[in-house]
Amino acid sequence: MDKSCLGNICILEIILLVGFVVILSLLVPGSLKFASALGNENDKIALLFIKDRLVGAYPGALDSWNASLHFCEWQGVTCGRRHQRVTALDLDGLKLRGFLSPSIGNLTFLKRVNLSNNRLQGYIPKEVGYLRRLRVFELFRNNLHGRILVELANCSNLSTIRLSRNNLIGEVPFQLGDLPKLIILSLGVNNLIGGIPSSLGNLSSLWVLSLPYNHLEGNIPDALGGAFNLRNLFLAVNSLTGSLPLSIHNLSFLEMIDLGLKNFSGSLANIIGIPFPNLRHFNIGQNQLIGSIPKSISNMSNLELFHINVKGISGSVPKYLGNLKNLEWFNIGDNYFGNGKARDLDFLSCLSNCSLLQFLNLQSNRLGGLLPPSIGNLSIQLSILHMGWNSISGNIPDEIGNLVGLNLLDMRRTVPTGTLQTSIGKLQNLERLLIGWNNFFGEIPSFIGNFSRLFDLQFYNNNFEGRIPLALRNCKNMQNLDIVENKLSASIPDQLFGAFTNLIVVNMSYNSLTGPLPSEFGNLKNLVKLYVYENKLSGEISKTLGECSKLAVLDMAGNFFQGSIPLSFGSLRALELLNLSHNNLSCTIRHELEKLPFLNCLNLSFNHFEGEVPKRAVFNKSNGFSIVGNKNLCGGIPEIKLPKCINPKPRKKQNALSTKAIIFLILGILIASILVVLLFICCCRKRSGKKFIPAALLGDSYLLVSYKELLQATGGFSSSNLIGVGSFGSVYKGVLHRQEKPVAVKVLNLQNSGAAKSFTVECKALRKVRHWNLLKIITSCSSIDYQGNDFKALVFEFIPNGGLDSWLHEQHESRYLNFVQRLDIAIDVANAIDNLHHNCEAVIVHCDLKPSNVLLDDGMVAHVTDFGLAKLLSSDTDTMGNDQASSSVMKGTIGYVPSEYGMGGAVSPEGDIYSYGILLLEMITGRRPTDGMFHGGLNLHNFCNMALPERLKEILDSRLLEQICENNERSRSLPNMEAKMLESLVSFAKEGVACSAEAPG
Repeated sequence: MDKSCLGNICILEIILLVGFVVILSLLVPGSLKFASALGNENDKIALLFIKDRLVGAYPGALDSWNASLHFCEWQGVTCGRRHQRVTALDLDGLKLRGFLSPSIGNLTFLKRVNLSNNRLQGYIPKEVGYLRRLRVFELFRNNLHGRILVELANCSNLSTIRLSRNNLIGEVPFQLGDLPKLIILSLGVNNLIGGIPSSLGNLSSLWVLSLPYNHLEGNIPDALGGAFNLRNLFLAVNSLTGSLPLSIHNLSFLEMIDLGLKNFSGSLANIIGIPFPNLRHFNIGQNQLIGSIPKSISNMSNLELFHINVKGISGSVPKYLGNLKNLEWFNIGDNYFGNGKARDLDFLSCLSNCSLLQFLNLQSNRLGGLLPPSIGNLSIQLSILHMGWNSISGNIPDEIGNLVGLNLLDMRRTVPTGTLQTSIGKLQNLERLLIGWNNFFGEIPSFIGNFSRLFDLQFYNNNFEGRIPLALRNCKNMQNLDIVENKLSASIPDQLFGAFTNLIVVNMSYNSLTGPLPSEFGNLKNLVKLYVYENKLSGEISKTLGECSKLAVLDMAGNFFQGSIPLSFGSLRALELLNLSHNNLSCTIRHELEKLPFLNCLNLSFNHFEGEVPKRAVFNKSNGFSIVGNKNLCGGIPEIKLPKCINPKPRKKQNALSTKAIIFLILGILIASILVVLLFICCCRKRSGKKFIPAALLGDSYLLVSYKELLQATGGFSSSNLIGVGSFGSVYKGVLHRQEKPVAVKVLNLQNSGAAKSFTVECKALRKVRHWNLLKIITSCSSIDYQGNDFKALVFEFIPNGGLDSWLHEQHESRYLNFVQRLDIAIDVANAIDNLHHNCEAVIVHCDLKPSNVLLDDGMVAHVTDFGLAKLLSSDTDTMGNDQASSSVMKGTIGYVPSEYGMGGAVSPEGDIYSYGILLLEMITGRRPTDGMFHGGLNLHNFCNMALPERLKEILDSRLLEQICENNERSRSLPNMEAKMLESLVSFAKEGVACSAEAPG
């Protein structure tokens, strides 16, 4: 090839190259815009998928996430200025329920995620590992479970990981040690196991390592000393063993150490013998350390908190603690400091240099000697002082009155003597005064009434005498009053307890109090425990005690009470223990005690009760109640071996009536005849106001009501008073002019087929039932309206809290049922159905038991309603709906009745049992049997049956899961709390599954 051709080819290549560059320069901006638009659309779709998996705990939580706004303006969403891509998602504290969608992995520009303080469930999606730009990942305080993602190690820019206070399991991934920029790693309050990975020692940028309240095992790795920038080390409440490795002393920047570990051992000097110059918080409570406080502590000039209640530290409390000018919290309780001698408390004079001291705990040691006057020189900021359970002697010095900032003074079992010093009366900020188990004597001083903030007063096991001072009524915030085992006498002041509306526990036992128990106790609506046993109280038991709706324990044994058990005790539905033994009570044992669902300990022994012993509830188990020492009792369960009750013989009828009786009888018949004739004439003349009460249906004891009265009571059947619509009519709220309380008026729509028959059926059913868990009927009306049309209505007691259905399915904060409330409701409904099946003249089958037919009153007591489909099973002619028993028309509501009803099967009590089982399962899962998820052979019964018992949490109503989580947070000291609650929930669910099992064949 010649050179000219070669030159032409080169020129051509250059021209093509230049052209390509020009074209590319024209195309690239458009390509970038296209790519940006595509990315924006992906972000929007990902956000919508995230929203789809979340449910707001209150209306409007994510309302802004809609098409009317650009997604960058949605609540909690932040976008970058340049490309309008999502860079932050912050939905902290919105109380969101649901699950975190895997679509979060498509938000590839995300730098910050914060969904903390919500109620999220499920697993953390592994797609989070795609977020290579992610710096902050925070999901603390949720209900998440599963393992910590290994994929987080792919997010190499992460600086913060906060996953504390969830239900995460498994080990801490060692791969987290590959995150070079990690500053905060917070995984506390979960269920993590295994050891602390040595790889965390590679995190040279790490400031905070927080792993408390887990189940971590093994030793603290020596390699952890490599994280030389570490400021905060929190490892408390794990199962770690061994001692602190020496390499930790290389962490010279440490400011906070929390090593409250049960099996942690070694010497205290090995930990702080070499001082950490920047240390502010030092907590090593609850472990097996030994030794004494080393002198090196005096060099920790920044120390603010010192907490070593470990039951193994001894010696004297050093005086050089006074060098710690910044000390705010000093806790050496539960150790062996001191030797019970005179100079054990000399160090208190040095602590007066700690002018910022707010908390001082010296309790449960061996400190002895007199309490020195120098205690009055402690910081005026001191708010909590624990000195109980030592061997301090003598009087409390007057100088203690200088500590005017005290909120709590605890000197229980310190063995001081004498009367209470008047200088204590200067402590007007006191909220808790605890001086039980000492030798104080004299009267309870009236200056206690000056403590307006006092809510906890414990004077038990002393020698106080005289009257309970009326001045105590000024302590209106009182919650706990404990004056047991003193020498108090006289009567309980009448006006004392009416002021204590917040009172929870009262213990006045083992005194010599006289007179009646004041009726003011009925005002204590928050009272849970009342102990007045072993006094000299007398008179009848006040019926007002029945108004203490939260009362769980009532012990009045060993007094001189007389009369009968108040009828109002049947209202104490929270009662668990009732002790009325060793009194002078008489009459029969109230059957109302059978209404108390939680009563499991009843002692009525050594009284003068007579008559029949009940057999239900607490009386059904011989180990649950005691009635010894009552001579005239009979009946009861066979185990208590009482004689059978003998019914009194009926009196013989007289053979002849007296002349006077015959005259009165004839006059009565004549007057009744005249009234009947007059009533008939009036009825014939009044067409528009015509009324007919089906006496044969409801009986004669019901109040008469006309169409006109019902029209006025409901405001003309106004839509504003409409509270429900059913198959056969509508329900209105109204007030009858002869009654002050509101009523519910069920107006039958007689145009609907079966409505008239439903009216008759419901009247006949209601005539035969009387039970506190069945909706009370007031009257009925069968008349003609102003247009001449037939009108039929039933008037019921108004139940203000509406139907169970709304409480289970409405997402509203005020409509929340905890497990105990659901259990109460289940018991109430069971009582109602049991009454229909076993305690009526004939068996009544409800046929339509479902949540919307269970109403809840002010006390959350359940009332079963709507007997429009009820069926009376009887051999006599008075039957209800007999033609429907074999009809192909299904009785009841789909999902709540057994399948045989849908195929024309006969109605039976077992049908109600099936409905009850479905009701239980709906209460525990929060899912209706008609939920869209149930198809293709899967139903609510199978859904629950397959999950029991191991996978119960997966099917629970999310609000019950929240309760379990909240109980865990409040009860960390009770590790079996969750297991016990889950065991109860499993039993509840099993009951529902057993009841809703389809009949074989």
